[in-house]
This record gives sequence, C-alpha cells and structure tokens, in this order.
Amino acid sequence: MQINIGIPEAERSAISESLKKLLGDTYTLYQKTHSYHWNVTGPMFQTLHLLFMTQYTELWNAIDPIAERIRALGYYAPVSGSEFAKYSSIAEDKEVPKAEDMIRNLVEGNEAVIRTARSAYAPAEKGNDQASLDLLTQRLDIHEKTAWMLRSLLA
Repeated sequence: MQINIGIPEAERSAISESLKKLLGDTYTLYQKTHSYHWNVTGPMFQTLHLLFMTQYTELWNAIDPIAERIRALGYYAPVSGSEFAKYSSIAEDKEVPKAEDMIRNLVEGNEAVIRTARSAYAPAEKGNDQASLDLLTQRLDIHEKTAWMLRSLLA
C-alpha cells in the first residue's frame, strides 16, 4: 500500500537510513553498557554497577521508538546482530576493560550516538519530519547529559 504522510519517498528513505544508524549505535551502546554492568570490578563497583543499569535500561527503552519510527516511514528496521553492527559506528569490545576504561568507552559511545543523531537532522529537516526531529532532540538531550555525567567521574 502506498504511504502518503506528506514526506516524499526519497526523503523517507534518507531519514530511515539515518535512523538505522542511530538504532545501530543505540543497540551497540546498549549491549556494551549492559556487559559493563555485569563485568565491572573494583572500588567503584556498586556505584558503576547501578549507574550502568540505569543507563542500559534507558538505552533499551530507546530502541523500540527508533525502530518504530523507521517502520512508520515505511522501511524495515535491522533484524540481526550483523545488520546492527553494519549500521553502528561504535566498536565492540574484544575483552573486559578496567572500570575507568569502561567509563571512557561509554563517554566515547555516547558521543558517537550524539554525532549520529546530529547527522540525522539534515534528512529529517529536508523531509519536514517533525516526529523524527522530536525523537532526535530527545536522544541528543539524554546522550549529552549521560556523556557529561560519565566525564565527571573521570575528572
């Protein structure tokens, strides 16, 4: 069935591709944060264990709205780990880092999501897609605050 929501197909496609990148980054950051929650050790264990749980829960709750926005635009969301990895700009860990490196990695991961979200603004603006713009603004606010709070632990 033809989609007629006031956003031409070419713009919907471009917006969808940018949101797939945001979804890939969000999903990868979710997995990384969750694994850090499980594997953190050291004198900051309790603080970081709880902080990481708060952060991975927020990321988990962000995944569905991003994927559903892609679907609302008429495209399929990624369906496999390899497809998420293809869209993500965040590298997976090869081993368990030390607690302070976990924090640094999460700062970098959140900053990567911020850059990805910012790059999605242009196609959403071109398509006059307020719903995607709103979603992007919400994600920027959350990731900028998260990166700031994580950076504060390293000061």
